[in-house]
Formats: sequence, C-alpha cells, structure tokens
Amino acid sequence: MQIGQQQFRWGRTITYAGAFIAFLIGSGFATGQEVIQYFSSYGYLGLLGVLLVFVMFLYVGIEFVLAGYNNRFHKGSEIFKYYCGNIVGSLYDYFAVAFIFMSFVVMIGGASAAMNQQYGLHLAVGGVGMGVISGLTVIFGLARLIQVIGKIGPVIVVATILLGISAILMNPEGLGEASADIPQMDLLRASSNWFFAALSYVGFCMLWLAGFMASLGAASDSRKESIWGAVLGALGFSLALAVIALGIMANIELLAGSQVPNLLLASTIHPLLGTLFALTVVAGIYTTAVPLLWQVVARFTEERTLNFRILTVVLAAVGTFVGILVPFDKLVNIIYVINGYVGILLIGFMVVKTVRVRLLDREKTAPTSVR
Repeated sequence: MQIGQQQFRWGRTITYAGAFIAFLIGSGFATGQEVIQYFSSYGYLGLLGVLLVFVMFLYVGIEFVLAGYNNRFHKGSEIFKYYCGNIVGSLYDYFAVAFIFMSFVVMIGGASAAMNQQYGLHLAVGGVGMGVISGLTVIFGLARLIQVIGKIGPVIVVATILLGISAILMNPEGLGEASADIPQMDLLRASSNWFFAALSYVGFCMLWLAGFMASLGAASDSRKESIWGAVLGALGFSLALAVIALGIMANIELLAGSQVPNLLLASTIHPLLGTLFALTVVAGIYTTAVPLLWQVVARFTEERTLNFRILTVVLAAVGTFVGILVPFDKLVNIIYVINGYVGILLIGFMVVKTVRVRLLDREKTAPTSVR
C-alpha cells in the first residue's frame, strides 16, 4: 500500500511494534516483579499509573523514532546530544550506557530466578544460559536482532494477557478485596505513591528505548511505518501491563514475596501452564537482554568487527557473573528506581526540543508577506 511517496507495509510496522514491546518486556515485566512494585502494589490507583505510562510511551516512542529517521544518526546514542546539547547530552550518554549495562545484569538475574523457582535449577544455570544466548545474538547485529525480537514480542504480550485474564477468572473476589488488603501488606514498592512510580517506570524505560528506537528510526525507510510501529507498540504493551496488573491484584496474597510472581500464578492455575509460561518468561527476558547488551557494545565499537565481538563476549561474561550473585527483586528495586528519576529529567529536555522544532518548522512554512 502506498501513502504519499512512501510505501506502507503492515508487516514491517508490526515488526517495529513487536520490537518496541519486546524491548520493554524484560525480566521485570515477564516475571511480574516490576508489575507488583510499580503498579499492583498501589491497588486500583496503579491502573492510573498504567494510563500515564501509555500516554508518555506514545510521546517518547514517536519522538525517538522520528528523531532517528529525520537525522539519520550514525549511532543511536547521538539522540542524547540531539535533545540535551553537547555537554548534558554527553553526560546522559555515558550515564545511559552504564544504566543499560546494569539493566542487562537485571535480565540475567531474572533468568536465574525464573529457572531456579520453576525447575529448582542452580541460579548459575539460567543466568549463564541467558548470557551465552544473548551474546551470540548480539554478534549478528541490529538488523537480525530486530527481526528476531520483533516476532517474539507480540507472542509474549498475548501470552501475558491470557495469563492475566485467567488469573482474574481464577479469583475474581480478590479484585474486590484488593483495595482493602494491599495497603496493609508489606510489599516492595517503587515509590511512596502511584504517580511517581509511573514516572519512574517511564524514566528508566526511556533510557533503554532512546538509543534503540533512534537506531530503528534511522534504519527505517518509511516515516509512517516507524510512527505506527511506536503507536502500536505502546498500545500493546500498556494493554498487557494493565491486564497482568489486575491479575496480580486478584491474587496478591498468594504472590506477595515471590521472586517470580507470574510463574507462581501460572503454576497455580495449572502445573503444565507454569512449565509453558516459564519458557515465555525466558523469551521475554531474552528479547530485552539482547538489545540492552547490543546498545552498550555498539556504543564503543562498530558492528561486524573483531572488537565488537570481543567486547560482546567480555560484557556478557561480566554481566552474567554479577547478575547471578545479587537477589533479583533487589536488583529491580535499586537499579530501576534510581535510574528512573534520572530518565524523567530527559522528558523535560525532549519537550523543550520538540517545541523548538515545531516552532521552527512553523516559521519555515509560514507565508511571507509581500510589500
């Protein structure tokens, strides 16, 4: 189908949306740990947080892919200088690289915890396995990476939505009791209230998304495909987030204190479902671990070079070692929350840049008066 001078392909658009979703799923979402800490632990107010997340994802997702498409960045990390200027942008660049690598460590911790809880395997098994698979995939480069995770992402979203619906149907009375029970429970929370928790959530996700979505936009040959990919990605992810948050709320007494609540939820519904969903969790972790590791390696080396491969192996090994040692729920609470507030500041720079660009475009297109 042709729109204007550009070809619009729904298949490519869905792949972009899938890549957006898959990148965000990660170990925190796939396991349910971040869903509890950022949304379900606030009761129904957490759903307002999901709505806020959706609106902000729409904005930042579209902005990132458009900035990449319009400016054709050589490296996705150039997005920070585009929005913040050379000095602040450089600071954000290096901070984001450090945080993205720490997030890769969280992915390793999630894989370790999931395999340990579901199958009783030693923590090293899941962590090392994820580190090896992620490293091998990164070596193949960005184009192959988008093709792989873009197809896995929608499948995981559907599986998660089905799990959330099943969890609600399993204990619908739990939703009615959640408002009274949750405030009395000693749950690990991302913030003192739902609003700041949602902002923090978007903040750390932005630091993940910035370079990756800018690279995706820069590699795209269709502006509309990039935009609609971001829109559908934000919608699909937010829908899955809302449904699984409700599913967890309905069973919060059972899930409180679990390292991998989604797996416990699936196993409670049916043991076979627990086994199958364990594979979904691992796939979700994989789809985020790979682009996180790729961003760090691509920041310092060029794809398809020997240095790229060497750095991939080294960083995968270091991240795996650390991820196995630190408890998963602590990794999520410390790394995500602190970096989330730093990411929020980036929104301010983005809004200012967006306004300036729109005003400049308006001045260029405004008709000049003839005397």
